[in-house]
Amino acid sequence: MIKTEALAKIFRTEEIETSALSKVNIHIKTGEFVAIMGPSGCGKSTLLNIIGLLDNLTEGNYIFNDVDVSQKTEKQRTKYRKGNIGFIFQSFNLIDELTVFENVELPLLYMGIPSVQRKEKVLEVLERMNISHRAKHYPQQLSGGQQQRVAIARAVVSNPKLILADEPTGNLDSTNGKEVMQLLEELNKEGTTIVMVTHSQADAEYAHRTINLFDGKIVSENQKDIHSQIRATAVL
Repeated sequence: MIKTEALAKIFRTEEIETSALSKVNIHIKTGEFVAIMGPSGCGKSTLLNIIGLLDNLTEGNYIFNDVDVSQKTEKQRTKYRKGNIGFIFQSFNLIDELTVFENVELPLLYMGIPSVQRKEKVLEVLERMNISHRAKHYPQQLSGGQQQRVAIARAVVSNPKLILADEPTGNLDSTNGKEVMQLLEELNKEGTTIVMVTHSQADAEYAHRTINLFDGKIVSENQKDIHSQIRATAVL
């Protein structure tokens, strides 16, 4: 599903050039749950943004679902994201002016899904996330755990092949954090590929494999034993 070859990301200004990622080679199979770990500033979120087609790489190659997306335009990247990738952020990124229902509905609006189908899908996913009783509430009326459930509902409502999670439990207490990780584990068991950036070793334990970054480079990979690791359904 995901393959990068000698991926590099360089941020340039008139006076300075900063290497955020260097010679990153990763291969993530459909159905895997992969954690990306490392100290702050090591390039984790930058890598996630490139995988999620929110940003372009500077050098190297990136193959997503058998398509070379290395140097696609922003418009082309947006097209590939639709329906294929769902995002979960530490800060939830919900729109305060929209209700829970409307926040979750957004990806379906962008995809041009008819109103009746949108309502059915949104209510179904809110019920699954145990947040349907809050459908008419606004984000500021919810607890942190409830907001993250809404964010997960928004990420999965379009049935994406890939979910990218950036510190999904970072703003949650341990109880809510565990519930969020169990939801992600359940989605993965159903076949959704998950790539998660985390500082938490406890959260990383849910993954089949951990990729460790330092100064923009992969320094090690840790994989669970064969009996617990991969429920992959296909290989790139």
